[in-house]
Amino acid sequence: MRHPLQTDVFVAGGGPAGLAAAIVARSMGLQVLVADAACPPIDKACGEGLMPDSLEVLASLGVSLEGVETGTFFGIRFVGPSGATEARFPEGVGLGIRRTLLHRRLIDRAEALGVKFLWASRVEARHEVVANGHPVRFRWLVGADGNNSQIRRFAGLEVGRPAMKRVGLRRHYRVRPWSEFVEIHWGPTCQAYVTPIAPNEVCVAIISREKPESFDSALAEFPCLQFQLKDAAECSTVRGALTMTRRLPAVTTDRVALIGEASGSADAITGEGLAMCFRQALALGRALSAQNLRLYEREHRRIMALPQFMGRAMLLMDKSSLIRTRTLSALTNRPEVFQQMLSIHVGSIPPTRFGVQNALQFGWQFLNA
Repeated sequence: MRHPLQTDVFVAGGGPAGLAAAIVARSMGLQVLVADAACPPIDKACGEGLMPDSLEVLASLGVSLEGVETGTFFGIRFVGPSGATEARFPEGVGLGIRRTLLHRRLIDRAEALGVKFLWASRVEARHEVVANGHPVRFRWLVGADGNNSQIRRFAGLEVGRPAMKRVGLRRHYRVRPWSEFVEIHWGPTCQAYVTPIAPNEVCVAIISREKPESFDSALAEFPCLQFQLKDAAECSTVRGALTMTRRLPAVTTDRVALIGEASGSADAITGEGLAMCFRQALALGRALSAQNLRLYEREHRRIMALPQFMGRAMLLMDKSSLIRTRTLSALTNRPEVFQQMLSIHVGSIPPTRFGVQNALQFGWQFLNA
């Protein structure tokens, strides 16, 4: 066995969650080492949209997107067979950005702070944690190694409800964005997300209960979207990933903390994956400062609660054509309700502000749709 590696904080996983955790820990003056089997920039199939709350947390990490090519959006639009309804963000704007560009900016920030990296290094965690053949000695271990986390198993945290899985596919198109919103198109078996990520480029992500035969076969569920893309050039190959809903009873032990998808997840339908891991990183930093990971445990449950609730609510629309049709119709008839729901979703107002009156009126619209 090679000589041991020594560090205050060892982060297994160099994706956005691991990098955010590394940035926060290093900002506190701790020595940080990040290891990942891949080489940067690391890509992943996702919708590539950052809502205003995500950008706010990203800025608090000291990560700037200035000078990076992005697209701008001002809210969310639901598109169904019978029409569309939309809601604007109560404040701020969202940005669409290629995942690889975001990853590069996170690395730049971490390197500027003095985080050390082991790229192309396999991490193994059985009787001890080993990176590229070297045993790792640490004060704190952060598992940011995704849905199939080795660190989660190593720490004995591989317990919880079975994950609900769906399949995500992503492709980019060279075309001028036709909407100032992120569009969510609702089909019989899947949803399609369209995010402007540059002045002349959009990201199209499709999420389905079953793996589609192909990206184009899934796209056929959305004739209006097909029409918008008919003359657009494809500018990336199709990339796929699993999206999961998983809730764990615990995400820490005395010296181990899980973050990002390793710590549980909400379905990608919420669009809150990056915001969640950035918030988790800040909460983890406060717990490390206090040398008490139980503080992170409590904060983690709070951070996950709303996205998982919103995800379950939106997935009801995916499972039932009747619920989907009636919900879209009710939101179209009561756009102010959709506006308030979006405000809750991005954290501008608490869920209690939705109110009994709105719930009753929306319910009436739903029943009579």
